[in-house]
Amino acid sequence: MTVSSPVRLIHPKRFGDDRGWFTEVYSEKAFDAVGISVRFVQDNHSLSRPMGTLRGLHYQTPPFGQDKLVRCVVGSIFDVAVDIRRGSPTYGKWVGAELSAENGCQLFIPIGFAHGFLTLTPDAQVSYKCSNVYAPANDGGIRWNDPDIGIVWPLPEGVSPTLSAKDEKAQMLKEFVSPFEYDGNPLQPLEF
Repeated sequence: MTVSSPVRLIHPKRFGDDRGWFTEVYSEKAFDAVGISVRFVQDNHSLSRPMGTLRGLHYQTPPFGQDKLVRCVVGSIFDVAVDIRRGSPTYGKWVGAELSAENGCQLFIPIGFAHGFLTLTPDAQVSYKCSNVYAPANDGGIRWNDPDIGIVWPLPEGVSPTLSAKDEKAQMLKEFVSPFEYDGNPLQPLEF
């Protein structure tokens, strides 16, 4: 895990035997030891029935910004974080990773990054921890297919994702006035 990168791909250890496996998905002490000192206050769980469901790119503005720890508990997703911190040399850049029930990986996404995911299987379930409560007045989004960001979503050619009405009309990055400040840590490629 790269300590200087704000977005981190986490590989919790699994301990298995003939019954299956056990994993510790979150430990305040272990996360604190690698520089992720966040107090989580809310857990969310979503079900996306159709394969190709796209949720995002979402963020919450201060004072209700949210750090997120995302994992896929059924099926698989392509999970993305986009740097939206003003003054960042990686503003508008993105990183993504496949999270699945099989690989057990998690993505830590700090405040100042927009988050979204595409389901790669039907009936995908995603569980994520948040460092702040949901605040509808502070909820925002950036368009999933903004050409200035250029996310390469793993969709078959010619196939459009299933979107919410809110996500269909989200603003473009060039229309967004960021309330998030750059903290000196540029976005780095994820370590697999």
